[in-house]
Amino acid sequence: MNELGFYTLAGAPRSPRDLVGEVNDAERLGLGSCFISERFNIKEAVTLSGAVGAVSENLGIATGVTNHNTRHPLVTASYATTMHRLTEGRFCLGLGRGISPLFSAYGLPKITTAQMEDFAGLMRRLFRGEVVIGHDGPAGKFPLLALDPNFDEAIPLGVSAFGPATLAMAGRAFDCVILHTFFTDETLSRCVRIVKEAAERAGRDPARVRVWSVYATIGDHIPEDVRLKKTVGRLATYLQAYGDLMVETNGWDPEVLARFRADEFVRGFRGAFDAVGTTEDLERIAPLIPAEWLSAAATGSAAECVAKIDGQFDLGADGVILHGASPSDLEPIVAEYRKHRRAERFAHLSANPGG
Repeated sequence: MNELGFYTLAGAPRSPRDLVGEVNDAERLGLGSCFISERFNIKEAVTLSGAVGAVSENLGIATGVTNHNTRHPLVTASYATTMHRLTEGRFCLGLGRGISPLFSAYGLPKITTAQMEDFAGLMRRLFRGEVVIGHDGPAGKFPLLALDPNFDEAIPLGVSAFGPATLAMAGRAFDCVILHTFFTDETLSRCVRIVKEAAERAGRDPARVRVWSVYATIGDHIPEDVRLKKTVGRLATYLQAYGDLMVETNGWDPEVLARFRADEFVRGFRGAFDAVGTTEDLERIAPLIPAEWLSAAATGSAAECVAKIDGQFDLGADGVILHGASPSDLEPIVAEYRKHRRAERFAHLSANPGG
């Protein structure tokens, strides 16, 4: 089912080795793609993607996402071509902007849309075996960049996108777009439209730019305290990190965000709510988050979750990443989905999430 994906090691895993069981479960269930998010702890994306490639046979694999400015372009390009060959074409290099406050704290420069577009162009040239001499662009100055002159690799590139400028850039320069959790229906439709129209203006086939909805999928078979962490805890963490962007993108009331931030408990909380918040902590902040904001997710029974997932395709998504749950957590939902799946609708999709 190449239209469905999942994130391995969702949240704060105990060990990176947990992905081995998740990948086995995902292939048994028939999920199409494994996305790998990166955190600066035990979720380093290069190591994890190599592990997924080694223990899988059919899954598409994508970084969802890494940042172009934390590795030299030659290191990133070598990584992508190695993964491409290792997986026999199942790998997609996904890039993103990162979280600005963290980058500032770490002394990393903030990533711009122009940098990502320039970097994508560099990657494609290196994948084709070109020797790049004297590059001076938004992504940086590089006297010489070269891999193997015999390369002619078609490695898809993905990008995470929020705002209209980045979405339009994605349509021009990337092969797939990874959206964000808790996007409203209107936001999803608008994002798809911006990407596809930009692709068309650039002379590309819009149908070949794959848009992935990232959809929190938390069935009621999951224990209540876990559901609370994956809904209230996760959205609260996003509001901590980039609440203004979430509110602007979804057209939500900024006064609600202001009240959330002004709450004494929220202001004094140390750490991410979805990582260190206890059930009591999350129950404390739950009234601060409107039910409407949390409704952009697949919740309830397996049948109710499937109806919401199908709705993402009806709104224009080419794929849905079932976010916040391991494959074993998703098993009853995937089983229900399979009963009603319209296979012909997705027959054109490749295993590669950017293909």
